[in-house]
Amino acid sequence: MCGIVGYIGKRDVAPLLLEGLARLEYRGYDSAGMVITSPKSGGLKMVKAKGRVRDLEARVPKRFTGTTGIAHTRWATHGAPSDVNSHPHMDPENKVAVVHNGIVDNAAELRAKLEADGVVFASETDTEVLTHLIARSQAESLEEKVREALKVVEGTYGIAVMHADFNDRIVVARNGSPVVLGIGEKEMLVASDIAALIAHTRQIVTLDDGEMATLKADEFRTYTTSGTLTTATPETVEWEAASYDMGGHDTYMHKEISEQADAVDRVLRGRIDDKFSTVHLGGLNLDAREARGIRRVKILGCGTSYHAGMIGAGLIEGMARIPADAEPASEFRYRNPVVDPDTLYIAVSQSGETYDVLAAVQELKRKGARVLGVVNVVGSAIAREADGGVYVHAGPEVCVVSTKCFTNTVVAFALLALHLGRIRDLSVADGKRIIEGLRRLPDQISEILKLEDEIKELAAEYAGAKSMMFIGRVRGYPVALEASLKLKEISYIHAEAYPASELKHGPLALIEPALPTVAIVPNDSLLEKNRAALEEIKARSGRILAVAHQEQEKADHTIVVPKNEDELDPILMGIPLQLFAYHTALAMGRDIDKPRNLAKSVTVE
Repeated sequence: MCGIVGYIGKRDVAPLLLEGLARLEYRGYDSAGMVITSPKSGGLKMVKAKGRVRDLEARVPKRFTGTTGIAHTRWATHGAPSDVNSHPHMDPENKVAVVHNGIVDNAAELRAKLEADGVVFASETDTEVLTHLIARSQAESLEEKVREALKVVEGTYGIAVMHADFNDRIVVARNGSPVVLGIGEKEMLVASDIAALIAHTRQIVTLDDGEMATLKADEFRTYTTSGTLTTATPETVEWEAASYDMGGHDTYMHKEISEQADAVDRVLRGRIDDKFSTVHLGGLNLDAREARGIRRVKILGCGTSYHAGMIGAGLIEGMARIPADAEPASEFRYRNPVVDPDTLYIAVSQSGETYDVLAAVQELKRKGARVLGVVNVVGSAIAREADGGVYVHAGPEVCVVSTKCFTNTVVAFALLALHLGRIRDLSVADGKRIIEGLRRLPDQISEILKLEDEIKELAAEYAGAKSMMFIGRVRGYPVALEASLKLKEISYIHAEAYPASELKHGPLALIEPALPTVAIVPNDSLLEKNRAALEEIKARSGRILAVAHQEQEKADHTIVVPKNEDELDPILMGIPLQLFAYHTALAMGRDIDKPRNLAKSVTVE
C-alpha cells in the first residue's frame, strides 16, 4: 500500500527518489516525503507534503542535494492525510529518520509510555513511535538501535532508517511488509516494490520476515532481528523498466487490458504437453501419487484474486472431480478453520505479498498443510512460503484495479485443473479439447478487444446510472462478481452481483428502469435458465445489457463474444466488462489508475 524508496551511492539522490516514488504511485497514497544526507553535510534534510508526488516535488528546495536518502508515499492508517502525518518521521533533534509500511499494533501503549517519559509527539501516526524508540536507544550502532526498537514493537513493518551519526548507511527491516534490495555498482537501493528499482538494477534481494539489512554504497549484509548473519544471493529480475511505462496508452488500465492476448500466450508458453493431452507445471512440487491423494481443494484470495479463485474452484471440480471451493483469505484465518491433511490449499495473490493471504499461508504451514501459490511476482513472500505453485506470468500490472492478472490467474487455474484432471479421471479426448480451447484464447481475446468502440458507446449510455445489478449462474456468477467490482472500483457507481437464480429470492424488488442489469449469458446447458431470468427482469421494466455468445432478444443491448469450451468461457466473458467499466469511469471523469481510497498491494489487515 504505502511505498518506500531508498538510495546510497554517489548520485544526486533527490531526483532519483522522486522518480522512484513516481513509479510507486500506482500503489495508492495520500502524501509523500523524503529525507536526504551526504558524508559532507552530515545532517538530515527533510521535505514532505500532503498530496501527490508532484506536490512533493514542487516543495523541494533548489539546493536540496545529497547522496543518501529515503522516501515514502503514505496510505493513511493512523491519522488523517496531512503534511505532519506524512513520512519520513524524525525525532526533535533531527538525528533519526524513519519510513514505515505496515501497522504497529501496540502503538497506543508504546506512545503512552513514551509520553510519560516526556516525549512530545508531532504526529498522530504509529510510525513516530518507532522513531522515538530508535532515537532514545543507548546502543552503539544503528543496527542495534533499530533491533532494540523492534523488540518491543508488535505488528507489521517494512522500514528504512537513517541516522545523522551513521550517515554511511541505511538500515532496513521486514516483518509482513515487503522490503527489496537493489544491488548496483558501488550503489545500493531499497524499495517496497521492484517497480522503483528496475530502472537502475535488475539484481535484487528480497528480505524474509524477521530479516534486516545494512546498506552501504559498496556493500550490503543481511541478518536476523536477533543478529544472526544470513546468506542473501541476488536474483535477476526478468521484467524491464519499459514494462512499467504506458506505451502510448492514456492509462495503465487501458494498456493492461490491451496486453491480455500476449499475456495469456505467455502463461501457456512451454506448458502444454500434446503427447499426453496435459500440461507441465514444474513448480508444483506435487507428484502424481500425491495428486491422487487430494480429497479437497480450498482456494484463498482477496478481492479480484478471490473471484479468480471461485472460477478456479469450478474448473478444478469440473475437470479433476475434486470437491473445491474458494473463500476470502481475510475471513478464513479468523474462523479457526479445520485444517485437513488431505486438503490442498491454494493461495492466490497478484503481488504475492497480500497480507491477509500471506498470514493465512503461514497459519496453514504452521498446522502442517500443503499450500500452493498462484502469484504473479517471482520471489514474492507467498511464492517463498508455499510448498510450490504456478506463476501467472502476466508481467507488471501497474493500475490499482487488476485486469490482465485476473485473466492470467484464471488461465493458470485452467492449467492446474487440466493437470490434476489428467492424473485422475479426465479423458485424453477431453484433455485435447481443453488444450485446443486454451490455444484459441489469445486470438479470441484480440477479437473482443476490437469491440472497444461499441463498448465505449454502451458505457456512455449506462454511465448515468446510480446503481447497477450484475447476474450470472454457476460459471457466470464469479464473472458477475468481478465485473461489478471493477465498476465499483473505478467509476464509484454502486453495483451488486447476484446469482441469477437468486433474483426471485429478494433482489427483484430492486428492479426498475433506473437500475440496469448486466447479465452473463453463455451458450451452455443453463442458457434457457438464464433467459428466464432476463424475462423476469423485462417483466419489471428493467434495462438489460447482456454479455453472450449470440444476440439476446430480451436484452436492450448485447455484447457478443466468441464461444470457447464451456469451461473456458468465463475467461472471455469478463474482458468486455473490463472495457465497460473503463469507459464508464472515463465518461465520468474518474482518475482511473488511482481510484480513491484504494491501493494496489494491500500489505495491512
